Amino acid sequence: MDEQELQEVAHDTAMSLPGVTLEHRVNPNWETYKVGGKIFLLMTDMPGHAVVTVKADPEEAAVLREQFAEITAGYHADKRHWVSAAAGPSIDGALVRRLVTDSYGLVVAKLPKSARPAASSSDAGQE
Repeated sequence: MDEQELQEVAHDTAMSLPGVTLEHRVNPNWETYKVGGKIFLLMTDMPGHAVVTVKADPEEAAVLREQFAEITAGYHADKRHWVSAAAGPSIDGALVRRLVTDSYGLVVAKLPKSARPAASSSDAGQE
């Protein structure tokens, strides 16, 4: 998967989820995806390559970092709860979609019920 496809798949997946808002921050250059006012996906271009950064369960984050060379501790984020994925041969669309939906599900689960998107299902991060 190349860098453009990585970010396109992440963007398309995020925008297909209920209640998602997108903000563009100029300095630094970040695309910020939120649900209920909370960030679940960040996209930026690091020096030399594009990345997507998502929230992850700490144990799952450790497994992902061991399993995929392209997945590292979250870029400019809590290194335990966030991971960054770069383009590369072991990263495919299914993995990117899973990372984004899992991150969304983790954030939605922590929102007060009144702040959760009406159309979100309890299995939003479990595909």
